[in-house]
Amino acid sequence: MLPKKYLPFVAPFMMSILMVFIMTAVITAFNTGIDQGFPSRWGQAFVVAWPVAFSIIFIMGKRVQALAAKICNKEPMQKIAEDS
Repeated sequence: MLPKKYLPFVAPFMMSILMVFIMTAVITAFNTGIDQGFPSRWGQAFVVAWPVAFSIIFIMGKRVQALAAKICNKEPMQKIAEDS
């Protein structure tokens, strides 16, 4: 296990691997079909997409979380009515 100080690097790394793995597979299969050349095309797409995804998540991750917190800061209407 790694010390907690590595969390800001490990979380974006893992998130980008998961997202790129799934998205490149889906998009490659949709655009070119699944045949004998699929693994090679998927691998090429993954190699191109992963550094981009990791960089974006690493740089923008905290900003996106802050924006999401602002969007989701209200109590449900039922909770507000109960408190009144």
